[in-house]
Amino acid sequence: MANKRSLKRTINLICEELFAESIAVSLYGNNDNSEAIIYSILKMQSDFICRISHPEPGMAPKAYYKKLKEDFIAQASDIIDQLNNH
Repeated sequence: MANKRSLKRTINLICEELFAESIAVSLYGNNDNSEAIIYSILKMQSDFICRISHPEPGMAPKAYYKKLKEDFIAQASDIIDQLNNH
C-alpha cells in the first residue's frame, strides 16, 4: 500500500487532468451537461480525499485501500466515458 500522501497526490493529479479535459470539451464541443460533469469531478475528488483521511473502522487497511482504489478507477472511467461520448 502506498502512503496516504502519495495516494492523495495521485487522486488530485487525475482529477486535475479530468477537470482540464472537461473544461476543454465544454469550450470546444457541444456538451450540454458539462457543468454536471465538472461538478461530479469535484465531488469525486472531495469524496475520495476524505475517504483516505478517514478509513472505515473495523476493516483491514489493505482491503480498505484496495477497495478505495477500485472505486476511484471505476468512477473515473465513468467520467472519461461521459467526456468521450460528448
